Amino acid sequence: MSVRHQDGSAGDANYGVIGKGYVSYRQPDPNIADFIARALGEARTVLNVGAGAGSYEPVDRQVTAVEPSASMRAQRPAHLPVAIDAVAEHLPFSDASFDASMTTFSVHQWSDLAAGLAEMRRVTRGPVLILSCDPKALDRSWLNDYAPEMIAVEARRYPTMGAIADALGQVDILPVPIPLECTDGFGEAYYGRPEKLLEPGARLANSAWSFVDPAIEQRFAETLSRDLTSGVWDARYSALRMQPFFEGSLRLIVSSGSEA
Repeated sequence: MSVRHQDGSAGDANYGVIGKGYVSYRQPDPNIADFIARALGEARTVLNVGAGAGSYEPVDRQVTAVEPSASMRAQRPAHLPVAIDAVAEHLPFSDASFDASMTTFSVHQWSDLAAGLAEMRRVTRGPVLILSCDPKALDRSWLNDYAPEMIAVEARRYPTMGAIADALGQVDILPVPIPLECTDGFGEAYYGRPEKLLEPGARLANSAWSFVDPAIEQRFAETLSRDLTSGVWDARYSALRMQPFFEGSLRLIVSSGSEA
């Protein structure tokens, strides 16, 4: 069964707590949005599952949004449709209702991955898109040197590419390069801007930090601050400050399906 927190959040993270101020740090990045738009193809009706505050929701198509967290639904901008309170594992739609469906940074929150993906496939005629992270590639980031406990948490939470493929059948797994000025503040988005992760709000907008001991987060902030001041971080990673893209763990998984 899905875990429902006080604000309705489903899954392991309580967005009634960590979702406050989320949109200040998690704005859709145009480069990543382009990947999604291309994969949606000619779809006119799109279901967005775990829609959150609406990141990557296309505005040039007819979108139906599903989001169980009241906190996240309340942060959706006025130009986006009001989200339906429902979870991925129980979508309140008929078979083949949508041309395409999508979910971004959400599958690791689901209590039953296979059931949620099966539901997305059931209600979708065409492509099913999943934007997620490959847990086997999370250690590519410098964050693994500073907060290995947090990276380990992420690696446990994110489903493997194999698990997603097993649930959806044949898929294309597309690496998504992360731009230097990425506006979507997941951890790797700051690969060349480490100072941003000294902001508590930036860490709060990444659910993994809510699963580690506060002492670990404090140690991370103190160590990173010290190494930035002393030049240790730049001695190791300064090239990242000028690297236009980072090939990290971000992946777009696409199940093409068959048009009705």
